[in-house]
Amino acid sequence: MFKQFAQFITRGNVLDLAVAVIMGAAFGPIVTSFVNDVIMPPLGLLIGKVDFANLFINLGDKHFDTLKEAKAASAATINYGVFLNTVVNFVIVSFVVFLIVKSAKRLPAEAPAVPATKECPFCLSQIPAAARRCAHCIADL
Repeated sequence: MFKQFAQFITRGNVLDLAVAVIMGAAFGPIVTSFVNDVIMPPLGLLIGKVDFANLFINLGDKHFDTLKEAKAASAATINYGVFLNTVVNFVIVSFVVFLIVKSAKRLPAEAPAVPATKECPFCLSQIPAAARRCAHCIADL
């Protein structure tokens, strides 16, 4: 059973998937930081000095100036600013994945392996692929 597990783990597809998951997990915080710290602040400034991460709708009666205050008071809120940040994260990650897939499709595909033997159409024996005459039935190919 351990031998079968070792064969399964060492197959190329499983290792490729493991590397992709690890790289994706490392890439997520980078994109989140890029969106929260680089893209949204200038965008908020252009729109009118708005901090997107602090945009929320309070569903209760008490007023809160910031989302942090509302969360500290366990108030029910709709955090649409955080949602906008998450949507921008998703768009950026999707675009990067699109670029990776597009560039991977441009890479030349491996040429299919040329078989070393072929079948004689007359006697159905296996003969070398470059043969011009069958060694078994001496037919011209």
